[in-house]
Amino acid sequence: MIACGALAKEILELKRLNGWTHLELTCLPAQLHLYPDRIPAAVAEAVHENRGRYDSIFIVYADCGTGGLLRKTCRELGVEMMQGPHCYSFFEGNEKFAEHADEEITAFYLTDFLVRQFDSFVWKPLGLDKHPELRSLYFGNYDRLIYLAQTEDPELDRLAADCAGRLGLRYIRRGTGYGGLGEALSALSTDADSARL
Repeated sequence: MIACGALAKEILELKRLNGWTHLELTCLPAQLHLYPDRIPAAVAEAVHENRGRYDSIFIVYADCGTGGLLRKTCRELGVEMMQGPHCYSFFEGNEKFAEHADEEITAFYLTDFLVRQFDSFVWKPLGLDKHPELRSLYFGNYDRLIYLAQTEDPELDRLAADCAGRLGLRYIRRGTGYGGLGEALSALSTDADSARL
């Protein structure tokens, strides 16, 4: 698996819970999400580096702001990848997320990773640590922050509510568990078991 570093904790936990010792993980820096145009090339480089070592490679990224370029790169490389536009969607389930996407057009989403790394991935990159007056410029069209929670962790809930407060947004928590991520990795495990028969 070549994965976004923002998913490392969740993937490792799924491996541990399910005993998936046959799956190995290589993570690319989560900071690539600040420059999504760089994701396809980074994934391609990782595939080339790892192709000779494994029977199959699975890309644990959704489109992630690449405008379809990552999916095109994966097709050209002959590797499969996660389905969906982004991790918010596949954590909740792509169909379920799509059902309310229109009514949540003014929602800002966080996952467990983004709650933990809010300052590094949102607050500081947007310059809000030095210029909090920019908050209304960036978030003036949002009306809510939706925390899509992979785990039941009161401390993360508290931090997510704090993030909403800092952004001046209404706070909503929605438990998703590992959603489509767990399903996709489980399918990899089923395919591996079938190949061994």
